[in-house]
Amino acid sequence: MLTALKGNIIEALSPNSLGLHPNSFLVLEDGRVAGIYAQLPQAMKEAQVTDFGDALILQSFADMHLHGPQYEFTGTGMDRPLLAWLETYAFPAEARYADPAYARERYRQLSRDLIQNGTTRVSMFSSLHTDATLILMEELEKAGVTGYVGKVNMDRNAPAYLCETTEQSKAETLRWLDACRRFTKIKPILTPRFAPSCTEELLAFLGKVKAERDLPVQSHLSENVGEIALVAELFPDCGQYWQVYDKFGLFDGKTLMAHCVHSDERERAALLERGVRPVHCASSNNALMSGISPAAELLREGQGVCLGSDVAGGTTLSMLATMANSICASKDRGVMKNDPSQALSIEAAYYMATSAGQTFLGAKPGFGAGERLHAVVLDDTHLPMLPGMSLRDRLLRAVYRLDDRHIRAVYSEGVRRI
Repeated sequence: MLTALKGNIIEALSPNSLGLHPNSFLVLEDGRVAGIYAQLPQAMKEAQVTDFGDALILQSFADMHLHGPQYEFTGTGMDRPLLAWLETYAFPAEARYADPAYARERYRQLSRDLIQNGTTRVSMFSSLHTDATLILMEELEKAGVTGYVGKVNMDRNAPAYLCETTEQSKAETLRWLDACRRFTKIKPILTPRFAPSCTEELLAFLGKVKAERDLPVQSHLSENVGEIALVAELFPDCGQYWQVYDKFGLFDGKTLMAHCVHSDERERAALLERGVRPVHCASSNNALMSGISPAAELLREGQGVCLGSDVAGGTTLSMLATMANSICASKDRGVMKNDPSQALSIEAAYYMATSAGQTFLGAKPGFGAGERLHAVVLDDTHLPMLPGMSLRDRLLRAVYRLDDRHIRAVYSEGVRRI
């Protein structure tokens, strides 16, 4: 069946270029992208058109780093640095997910709120609780969210009420992976919380499971200086943080590493060589006083930088706000270093929030032909239209001024969700 969306279509083709299609048709065949046309070709004249007028039709967002059980306290405790914040807020909240009924209620709301904010793709941390992790995966699939979810592994450096034994962590990881086979749109991703929370025995086990089952991995890397010092103390045979993951086979082209705020040239070279994807989380880096990631530099080096809200270190699920935060943080870095090239462009921010995550998940960038439609329709028509205002300018303004109240429609996997 042929259908089409009509409006001002903007796609992220690369970190440096936008595909701008004013007053055009995004044509779909059975929910898959057939092409973008200024006018419907004769062979497509019978397409059923949904006309969004002068609204913006964007790729929906890919949030490639957030913590599901932390969503409930988003915006709380923003006066603490990372490690103190974990002890005071994050760990007590995550412990509550031992209760499946509690997890069901909270994760259902989170899944709905993601779609309401135009986010249809994720890579998400759950807690260490297997049953709650499976509930999160179920609720995301029901809502129309796709991507990865990971059961967290941690067998040390966590409170007694939220710490597995090594054998428990191994057994529960295998139980979780076996139970994941029923999911079609949300897939498992191995998730050592971060190197300090895992013994070498557990990391070695995860590396073995990754190799045997060809699984992706997500974790944290060089987020703040206290964390880096702790890694050096716990793993004295590894000269740098990244080498801990690499030592155990957890550092390759199927790996996401959140933050990379303090990654030096050597660590960045290793990221690039191995094909590991950094995930930039400007909001949480600011809120938890971790620093400002050199996101623009990473992109220029050829790194496949994705974007993450990092809720609840980050303060919002909105990827529009996350893009704005990222641009502003990069400008601050540029001022501090007296280097304007540190500033992220709207092309880069939009790419990081959409196509970078899409490609990690195996899809083409932009509105790739043959891909199932993932799109968000933003209505900015209540704002003044300046003479000669370009679609690029409207996109940039939308990032700064629009939110979920201005979302008219969200499509995921070719299906309209709102």
